[in-house]
Amino acid sequence: MQIIYPSELFQPKRPDEAFAQEYYCAREKGLHCLLLSSDAAAMGDYRFSSPFLSDHVIWRGWMMSALEYRQLHHAVTVRGAAMMTSPEDYLRCHHLPGWYNLCRDFTPETRVVHPDVDFDALLAELQWPVCFVKDYVKSLTTSRGSVAHNANEIREIVQLLKKFRGEIEGGICLRRFESFKPHSEKRYFVLNKQVYAADGDVSTSVREIASRIDSSFFTIDMIENTLGEPRLVEIGDGQVSDLKGWPVTRFVEMLAKQME
Repeated sequence: MQIIYPSELFQPKRPDEAFAQEYYCAREKGLHCLLLSSDAAAMGDYRFSSPFLSDHVIWRGWMMSALEYRQLHHAVTVRGAAMMTSPEDYLRCHHLPGWYNLCRDFTPETRVVHPDVDFDALLAELQWPVCFVKDYVKSLTTSRGSVAHNANEIREIVQLLKKFRGEIEGGICLRRFESFKPHSEKRYFVLNKQVYAADGDVSTSVREIASRIDSSFFTIDMIENTLGEPRLVEIGDGQVSDLKGWPVTRFVEMLAKQME
């Protein structure tokens, strides 16, 4: 396995501070790590700190748009290597509509719509007293939050998503509101069909969800509702998911096992 990390902006020989600990830990474990020049990539020019040694390449860095990931995938391919995750698989996990229908029995009911839809008419149809609003990737992380009680609040959140994220990625996802236990969310990584937990404990429901997703590297975020039932928060692409409670050493050990 080879891992691409982003460099510090304008310092292509240094890993981005946010990923530096993971980068150096991976190198200590014998993983071949390359740096992608962040300033060059911002201009659509993909420059790497060293040659690729083989296939089985993953990216560990910032979230990428569909176009950015296709460009990275192409840049790796023309250098004679291969990403483990195809552009199609990346979006299948990175965008909510890519995984929702496969796991709808584990996750809140969701309606995917255009940002300019008539939200008054839609809420009248759905009859949901409360909903959670996000685009295909992210929710609103300001103090306002993404919970809406009426159409005006939905429109407010959509406008704030545009303001703070620069654009709506894909479309709008309205999710039926469910009550969850605080501090019960856990992240699992799935790598080459093997499910890993930070504490080593993987439930039957997590294994069932993992079996439905056809991708080489992704995350499963689970939470408990107020009845104590496991619920799926989201699926994510493992290349752009943060560690969320995982010790760096535990995560890198998971990656290193692929070399055995």
